[in-house]
Amino acid sequence: MTKAKTTKKTSAAKSAATSKRPTGGALGTALQIIEDEEAPQRVAELATQLLEGAPTTATQAARVLDEIGKQKIELIIPIVTELTQAIFSKNKRVRQMAADTLPLVARSAPARVAKHLDALRDGFADATPEGKDGLVRTFSALCVASVAYQKKLEPVLAEALEGADGKTLSAWCPIVLPALKGEPHARARAVVEARLDRIPRATAQEIADFLGIRLRTRYR
Repeated sequence: MTKAKTTKKTSAAKSAATSKRPTGGALGTALQIIEDEEAPQRVAELATQLLEGAPTTATQAARVLDEIGKQKIELIIPIVTELTQAIFSKNKRVRQMAADTLPLVARSAPARVAKHLDALRDGFADATPEGKDGLVRTFSALCVASVAYQKKLEPVLAEALEGADGKTLSAWCPIVLPALKGEPHARARAVVEARLDRIPRATAQEIADFLGIRLRTRYR
């Protein structure tokens, strides 16, 4: 009887363990790559596919790299050059992956991202909405990493806050404003406050609550 119970428990444990294993897809491939001794080379190959592969191939590479970035960002850092190009890609999935991953790289290896700062800043105005979102989060991460980046990034962050629609402005305020210190913070905050009477009231109220201020009487 005891042996039968033990066998059942063992089988149940194996079944549970099996059910937790990835059955395939981007996550399954990503985990296999992470465990591979040649992981860096395989990540580099995916980065090439990201930029040079056919649309379907590039999309699949983006999905796998996205999962790798979530699990082990260290493997993604060496392909930062490709990411700074991918964020301007015509392929939406590729752009989104770069937009989600670059901020993580900026937090882990800010100096590696900063080498491409000029290209990223210059491309901001023509970037897609998801590209701009990724760039704003990347620039903010760099400012958090070091105040030395503020001087270079304050103008483009101010441009972002000035040009964003109300919903996007509300999402960016908690990211950008805490990342800036001293006068750059004060100037960015002033840009936001000046826009409160030019965006929908509900959104303006959300931002005002975050800033700890009351909306102007004439607006209320």
